[in-house]
Amino acid sequence: MNWFEAIILALIEGLTEFLPVSSTAHMIFASSVAEIQDSAFIKMFMVSIQFGAILAVVVLYWKKFFKETTIQFYLKLAFAVVPALVLGLLFDDLIESVLEKPVPIAVTLILGGVVLIFIDRFFQNPKILKEEDITFRKAITIGFWQCLAMMPGTSRSAASIIGGMQQGLSRKTAAEFSFFLAVPTMFAVTCYSIFLKDWEVTPTVEQKGYEMIFASNESLWFFLIGNIVAFIVAILAIKFFVGILQKYGFKVWGWYRIIAGSFILLYFLFLK
Repeated sequence: MNWFEAIILALIEGLTEFLPVSSTAHMIFASSVAEIQDSAFIKMFMVSIQFGAILAVVVLYWKKFFKETTIQFYLKLAFAVVPALVLGLLFDDLIESVLEKPVPIAVTLILGGVVLIFIDRFFQNPKILKEEDITFRKAITIGFWQCLAMMPGTSRSAASIIGGMQQGLSRKTAAEFSFFLAVPTMFAVTCYSIFLKDWEVTPTVEQKGYEMIFASNESLWFFLIGNIVAFIVAILAIKFFVGILQKYGFKVWGWYRIIAGSFILLYFLFLK
């Protein structure tokens, strides 16, 4: 990995993590086009820079997390994240194996786009307009919807927002609850990738994420700069997304997914 590659991946992570467009599909495509060498450190880097994106949500919604919050808010997030934690641990190896197959990821990106084009027609009469009115049952149900994102290409944001709208949340409330739910979800994934997961560096050597990060000053700087870039870009992306969502709904993101997914599919089928 070099500085150009690290910054490109961090830009994509910050830009796409909270949009319903699949950050995984975009990073796999960018890695292939830029011919970024596949390695354990690259895989760990792409997961660990989610920490910067998490901080963007906490900073933008700091009043919600630290000033105007209630214990029910934290409990709802705690219960809602449980399905993803359990299923994520059970299917971690399977998910990682799918990451090496870009064609099904591109197909999933396209199919998700078709759903987003019509999603506003399905849920036209939302009854929940603010987070405080989300019950524990609805929060947990949204947590199960979030698990659909374990299929790379689905998008965690898209899955949880659709789940929220299915539970009667307005578009804005569903999107914001998706942001809030991302914090414990991605924090758990980041900690797992850094402190618990054994990454295969060579066929005979495995290392923890933090061991690879502190293996050299360069690796440490890649990790720090990657998180800073992801943090700054994610703040801009969240503000941009909420504005577009309120004005145009999900249709524009649906068309984007179909066009991007088709391009990625053709690239890996005929050009790669």
